[in-house]
Amino acid sequence: MKLDIKEFEEKMKKSVSVYEENLAQVRVGKASAAVLQKVTVDYYGTATPIKDIAQIKATDAHTLTIQPWDMSMLKMVEKAILAANLGMTPQNDGKVIRLVFPQLTEDRRKELSKQVNKMGDDAKVALRNIRREANDKCKALKKDGSMTEDEQKASEKSVQDLTDKYIKNIDNITADKVKDIMSL
Repeated sequence: MKLDIKEFEEKMKKSVSVYEENLAQVRVGKASAAVLQKVTVDYYGTATPIKDIAQIKATDAHTLTIQPWDMSMLKMVEKAILAANLGMTPQNDGKVIRLVFPQLTEDRRKELSKQVNKMGDDAKVALRNIRREANDKCKALKKDGSMTEDEQKASEKSVQDLTDKYIKNIDNITADKVKDIMSL
């Protein structure tokens, strides 16, 4: 019996996907609605993402406008953005809320690069945990006689190859994001 590699590959794909979602929320000086992804507003007793109650658009490279469909929500949206501590102060003109993304300083670029690298390292740790889980399963299958030693070695090699592939993928994504940050 051979280890089902597909199950572990799906887990690794999910880890990379979560890493990419987290990277999208890193504010890099360009206006992006992704920074508001986890910001919620109390909408009639329910925590609702801003994107579900307002139109969000980038009016230029450094400005994001948020226009709630229900104008009575304008103040609540503003308070939610302030509470989210995004590092920007929303500007409310009574019709729309503007978020102005300041230019990045050299120190802030370096700080963001470190943050992105740490996030990449955390994602690689998650992949290695999946590898360990797969290897533990191989050892358990060998121990109960469901797998030969040769099958165990082959399965562990397949898992290692898969891990190497996804770690390289994370390294490439991280390098691209750091390059993007430093080029702004």
